Amino acid sequence: MDDATQSQEPVFALLADPATYGGHAHLAQAHIAQAHGHHAVKRIDTHAASLFLAGERALKVKRAVRFPFLDYSTLEKRKAACETELAINRRTAPDIYRRVVAITREADGRLALDGHGEPVEWTLEMRRFDENLTLDHLAAAGKIDAALADALGRTVAASHADAEPADAELWIAALGSYIDEHAEAFAGRPELFPADQNQAFAEAGRAAFARIRPLLDARGRRGFIRRIHGDLHLGNIVLIDDRPVLFDAIEFSEVIASGDVLYDLAFLLMDLVERDLTPAANIVFNRYLAEARHNENLDALMALPFFLAMRAAIRAKVTVARLAHAKPDEQAAIEHSARTYFDFARRFIAPAKPVLVALGGLSGTGKSVLARALAPALAPAPGAVVIRSDVERKALFGKGELEALPQDAYEPEVTGRVYDAIIEKARRAVAAGHSAIVDAVFARPGERAQAERAALDISARFVGLFLEADVATRAQRAGARERDASDADAEVARAQERYDLGALTWRRIDASGTPDETLQRAKAILA
Repeated sequence: MDDATQSQEPVFALLADPATYGGHAHLAQAHIAQAHGHHAVKRIDTHAASLFLAGERALKVKRAVRFPFLDYSTLEKRKAACETELAINRRTAPDIYRRVVAITREADGRLALDGHGEPVEWTLEMRRFDENLTLDHLAAAGKIDAALADALGRTVAASHADAEPADAELWIAALGSYIDEHAEAFAGRPELFPADQNQAFAEAGRAAFARIRPLLDARGRRGFIRRIHGDLHLGNIVLIDDRPVLFDAIEFSEVIASGDVLYDLAFLLMDLVERDLTPAANIVFNRYLAEARHNENLDALMALPFFLAMRAAIRAKVTVARLAHAKPDEQAAIEHSARTYFDFARRFIAPAKPVLVALGGLSGTGKSVLARALAPALAPAPGAVVIRSDVERKALFGKGELEALPQDAYEPEVTGRVYDAIIEKARRAVAAGHSAIVDAVFARPGERAQAERAALDISARFVGLFLEADVATRAQRAGARERDASDADAEVARAQERYDLGALTWRRIDASGTPDETLQRAKAILA
C-alpha cells in the first residue's frame, strides 16, 4: 500500500465503524440489515475504490491511486470524480445515487461523516440494494428468464435513446489501439495465451477493424457514438422493484465511457453468451433492435463480431491481471476464466457465415414460437435477428405490438409494403454478416420468391421453411393467444384454409406436435 492510500486508512476506519451510522443497534434495525443479516458494516475493496455497506446506505470512497486510465491522486480529483459519478449514474439509476458527502475533521481533531469541519475526504452516498439481485447473481442461480431478458433489452435501449453524443474520432482511434494493447498483455502469459493464437487474434482484429473503420466513421457522423455506460456487464445491473437498473457507469475516462451504442450492448451480450445464456442474449439483442428502431443498426451488425471480441479480450486481460494478487488456491480458477474469455474472443472475431431463413405458414402453425427458439442456434453470436411481419405491420401504423389494428391494415397494398419492409431488413442484416429469420405467412408464391431473391442478390445461403398443421390445431392455437403481436384469431385461422398457396418449393415441416418437435425438425433441415 502506497503512502497516499495509507493516509486514507483513518477515513476507512471511520466508515467501517458501526458507530459512525448510529451504532450496532441502529444497523440491526435497518430494513436491509434485517432482511439479509447485515448487523455490521461490510467493506468491499477494488483497485480504485472502497465501498462500505451500512444498513440501507452504501458509501463509496475513491482510493488515492493513479493508473494510466484514471487519476484519483488528489483530494480535488477524488471530489470531482464523485460528483461526475453521481451525475452520470443518476440518469439511469436515480433511486440509487443520492449525494456527495464530505468526511470532515472537526475542531477536536476527530473525523466525522458529513460534519462541520474541513473536508479531508469525499464519499459518494448511495441507497444500498440487495446484492443478491445483481444480474450476475441471478444468472448463476438460473433466474434470467425470457421476461427479464426482454426487460433488459428495453432498459439498455432506453439508456441509449437520450445519451449525449461523444467524440467519435477519439473513441475510434482508441478502439483501434486496443488490439495491440491486448496482444501485448497476452504475450506476457504465453502459457495461457499461446503466441501463435495471440498473433492470429491480433491479425484478425486489425483486419476486422480496417473493414469496419468506414462504418464507424459514418456511425459517428450519424450520432451513434455516444456517452455510454462503458462497463455494461451483468454485475452492474440490479433488479429494483422487479425492473433492471443500470449502475456504476464509467466516470473516470471520457474515452472509455464513450462508444458506439452497439459496443455498449456487446459487453452485455458477451457476458450472457460466456455464461451459456445465449437464448437470453438473443432476446436482449432482438428487443434492443426493436426498441431502438434504427434500421442503421442492421447495417452496423457488420461490427458486432469485432465488438464482442474486444469485450471478451478486455475481460481476459482484466481477469489475468488478478493473478498478481491472487492466493495460491485461487489461481487455477482465475487462469481458467481468463483462458475462457480469450477463447471466446477468438471465436467472435471469426464468425460463421450467415443464413437467411424464411419461416412461412398459416396462422396458428407456430412460426413465431419457432423463430424465437431457433434464433439463438444460428451463428454468429448472439443468434439471428428475428423480423416478424405482425410487429412490422404495427410499427407501420405507429402502434405498439399489442395494439389491435383495423381491418384495412390488412389490405393487399398494405401487406405488400409489410413484406417489402421485412425482407429488406433481413437482407440488410445478412449483408452485414448476421443471420436473420423472417417470420410471416408467405401465402403467395411472389412473397416467397421475393425472400429468395433477397438472399440471391447478396450471395447468401437461403432456407425456406413452411409450417403445416390441421385447421383445428391452428384455430385452437390462434384463439388461445394472449399478449401477442398477431391479430389473427381462430376465425382468421379457419378462413386461411381457403388460401391457394400455389407451387410450394420450400421445405414443409409438420408443426402439429409440440414446439420442441417442430424445432428439432427445423434444426435438422438447417444442419
